[in-house]
Amino acid sequence: MPPPPLFPRLSPTPPPPLRARDRGLPSPGGRGRSALLAVARAKGKDEASFADRILDYIEGGPKLRRWYGAPDLLPKDGGAEDEEAESPDIEEPRDAVLVTDGDSEIGQMVILALILKRARVKALVKDKRSTEEAFGTYVECMVGDMEDKSFTKKALRGVRAVISPADDGFLSEPIDLKGVEHIVLLSQLAVYRSSGGLQAIMNSKLKKLAERDEEMVLASGIPSTIIRTGSLQSTPGGERGFDFTEGVAAKGRISKEDAATICVEALDGIPRKTLIFEVANGDEKVADWKAWFAEQIKRDEEIQ
Repeated sequence: MPPPPLFPRLSPTPPPPLRARDRGLPSPGGRGRSALLAVARAKGKDEASFADRILDYIEGGPKLRRWYGAPDLLPKDGGAEDEEAESPDIEEPRDAVLVTDGDSEIGQMVILALILKRARVKALVKDKRSTEEAFGTYVECMVGDMEDKSFTKKALRGVRAVISPADDGFLSEPIDLKGVEHIVLLSQLAVYRSSGGLQAIMNSKLKKLAERDEEMVLASGIPSTIIRTGSLQSTPGGERGFDFTEGVAAKGRISKEDAATICVEALDGIPRKTLIFEVANGDEKVADWKAWFAEQIKRDEEIQ
């Protein structure tokens, strides 16, 4: 029997289909929709596709927001943004997850996995309009320069954890992460170090960013999880198991969907200091990620 998909269904008994086109709402376009459809594949001809159910969840209006317990939409002509502008130092509950490089394919997969877990999501993006079209008000999009202290303060307001799923250099420069409880870094450092020839030259800049990111995470003093993966592949997730043996990241491969899922699952296991492990697709099945991370943290603490 094939393993269950890593991206769960929205509801054991979903409500009647309510398509965006039936409501006269604009559908997500561009890269955002492509990323969603890449993650959310149709499961059968006789049922509403998983893609449609996810798009319904994101676009579904008051009816689906009530069904899934999601917050109501804010009015376009005011609301939280105006209040925030008036009170820049207002304290917020630290319940948000900040995703860096939210424009990237794997960044959007991480965002989607967080939405399905009903997490409050903030994302650093370059194209705010495209991301908002893809995810609506379920994601607070942030555009700016992290070297700007005022923007950094705003981006990190209310953030309890940061997921950095791509080598975008977000952590390569000193950033005031005061109040952040957990950093999850998806690192391709082992892949870059193992590359040779022309590929090594092409990866040289990314290698430096990845090295710097890991160094800054280790020096931050914030509980962190560094996930060193094999080469990221645009293949379906949830179809294979995993391999966590030492050295596998340098030669192995892993689905981007699986890597995104591991990033989100890592949020529930906060180490005292830093948990570092390698992973690629393999034969080992993980039925309970929360238990798996708890075991790795316990084992790592015993070694230290």
